[in-house]
This record gives sequence, structure tokens and C-alpha cells, in this order.
Amino acid sequence: MLVTNIKQLVNVREENHLLRRKELSHLPVIEDAFLIIEDGIIAEYGRMEQLSSVNRPLSTLNASGQFILPAWCDSHTHLVFAASREEEFVDKIKGLSYAEIAAKGGGILNSAKKLNATSEDELFNLSWKRLEEVAKLGTGAIEIKSGYGLTVEGELKMLRVIKRLKEKSNLTIKATFLGAHTYPLVYKENHRGYIDLIRNEMLPVIAAEKLADYIDVFCETGFFSSEETEEICKAGMSYGLKPKLHANQLNLSGGVEVGVKLHAVSVDHLETMDESSIKTLASSNTIGTLLPTAAFFLRMPFQPARQLIDAGCAIALATDFNPGSSPSCNMNLVVAMSCIQMKMLPEEAINAATINGAYAMEVEKELGSITVGKKANLIFTKPIPSLAYLPYSFGTNLIDKVMINGEFI
Repeated sequence: MLVTNIKQLVNVREENHLLRRKELSHLPVIEDAFLIIEDGIIAEYGRMEQLSSVNRPLSTLNASGQFILPAWCDSHTHLVFAASREEEFVDKIKGLSYAEIAAKGGGILNSAKKLNATSEDELFNLSWKRLEEVAKLGTGAIEIKSGYGLTVEGELKMLRVIKRLKEKSNLTIKATFLGAHTYPLVYKENHRGYIDLIRNEMLPVIAAEKLADYIDVFCETGFFSSEETEEICKAGMSYGLKPKLHANQLNLSGGVEVGVKLHAVSVDHLETMDESSIKTLASSNTIGTLLPTAAFFLRMPFQPARQLIDAGCAIALATDFNPGSSPSCNMNLVVAMSCIQMKMLPEEAINAATINGAYAMEVEKELGSITVGKKANLIFTKPIPSLAYLPYSFGTNLIDKVMINGEFI
């Protein structure tokens, strides 16, 4: 396919590297561009005036007035779940605290109860519908976590569903084992018992069936301590799973320090950061993944994106799509909210949601930028006046069509 008269071809890069500081605000574009796609791969691009006569038969698409971007790379989601939790949303509006909702059987344990009562096939069908919606919103790569099972059977069921999604979908999918999401009620006073269950009964099967790429722990006050987090991560690492951690969402939990110590791929959330934790993250190769829609939904202070960027931290953006604290899979909203509430430049937000997001799930060699040899996972916008119009017009669907592996969905 030959795409002609593209108003702007966005995030064009001959080579990749993880972006920090001022580099994050540099977003290379080609105006009045063409793009050639062969066998689902980006084959060639340039300015229209450079387009020579092509000797091979091509279907041609005129993209006049449109911007083309690499598809979003959403590196933190909980897409596989059994049911929504809007009744808790109403309870929060009425003034109930997280603890009061949990005491009523709400929160993560609510999702776990519903998931364990749902069959694998039903869970797959629900998740497949969500994945189709994700793709329509421009996401071409997605990480999906377990963590709503909290039993051996439940966690394995979730990871097997993710494996089936990988096999059926054209999206690039990474799987994360998050058995350490919270302590089940039967282990509330027996942390050692649950950690041993993860180590001795969950991880060996996960490794044998190749069900996960990463291991995650919710390192937070009232959940898993930094010491417990380190032990669980090391157990996963012994089976070849790399750490990606929930860190510093509600408190200075020590999650950033543990993640950096273990060379985690990313530490995610980071609503609560101090000078020391920012410095620790900035001096590492670990990516800080910011989840602004979770902060928005929970009415929490937004992540200190400007401080993180200015200190030299490598940051990515993701949705945290889940039924409890971020029931949205819309990366376009994440990009807009990052500009509006975290004062990121449009260029910074787009880079953090594409190439840095690709690094945060280790798919940077095939996705995240317009680069010859990468997959043609692309967003075609509707005609818009400028790139900044994307986050500026945050309530409007500005996607005309989405291409995954060279095919429109």
C-alpha cells in the first residue's frame, strides 16, 4: 500500500533509544509525506516530492489533511476482568472511603470473587470484546496483568486467557503475573502462607506453560512491603520473569527503590514521590510509567511529571485500564490528561505513549515509531489543524482509522 499526501507523518525515527529530558520533547515529523507498507511492515517513507515511480503494483490511499502516528503502546493494563464495579463508583460519590468499600466486600477482592465464579471461556469472550475496543482507540501493543484471581486456579485462568488473546489477536500483547495484587482474606494474617503459595504452586506452572513475560507486585502500605516485594520478584526472576512493579501510588512504599535495585523494566503509578525516589529513578534504566487516568478517577494528586522529566527519569504513559480505579482503555484521553493536568508538552506525551511505552514492554524494535522494518501499526487521524489539536480537543474522537500489521481494523 502507498499512502500519499499525508499532512504529517509523526515520530519518524531511523534509530531508537529511550527518551529522557529534552529529547522527550523532540518529535520528528515529515510534512506532506508518503508512506509505503509491504507485508504489514513499514517499507519506505519520505516527502511527496521524493516519491519516485514505483515498479511494484500498489493500492494507493490519499491521506490529505490527515496525520499518521505510530499506534499507542499501552504498557500497564488489567484488561482481563469478570465484571465492572460502578456500584463502588457510586459509593465513592456518596462519601465512602476505600476501607469502607473494602469492608463491604469491595475493591480487588470484589473483582477476585467475580472472576473465580466466571468460566475461562466467558472471561475470554469478555476480554476479547475489550481488546477490540482498545484497538479501535488506536492501541497497537498492550500489556495485560493477572491479579484478580488470588488463587492458584484463578491466576492461572487469567494468564491462560491472556495467552489465548495473544494467539488470536493481531495486537502485540505482553503478559504479567500479578498474583501479589493483594492478600486474599484467608491469608490476611498469614502473609508467609500466600507468598509460599505464589512461589511453590503458581510460579512453577506459569513457567512450565510459558504464561507470563513479567512479574508484578503491588508494593504499597497495607498490601506488600518492600521486603515482600523483593522476595516475590526474585522468585519470579528465577523463572525468567522480569519485574514490573506497582510503586508509590498511595505512599512512599519503597517500590521505586526495590524496582531499581532489581533492574525492573518499569515502576508504575508514582503519584507519591519525594526527591530521593526521583533521584533514584533518574539514575537508573528503569522506566517510570505514569497512569494519570487512575489519579483522575481516584481524585488523587497527579503524578509529578515535570519533576520526573526535568530530573532525567525515563517516563512512559499508560491507561491502567481496570474496573476499580481506571475504567478506561482510551490512550487518547491519557495523552490529553497528561498535557492538561501534568503539563507535559504534546510532543512529550506522544513520545511517552509510543516509543517510551514500547520500551516499557520491550517491543521497541518492532513498534513505537515510524521506522523502516517496524510493524505498520498506525493511527490515521481525521483532518486536524495541528498535532497539538489531538490533546487540546480531548473530548472528541479524532481517529479516522487504525491499522494493525498493515491492515485496517
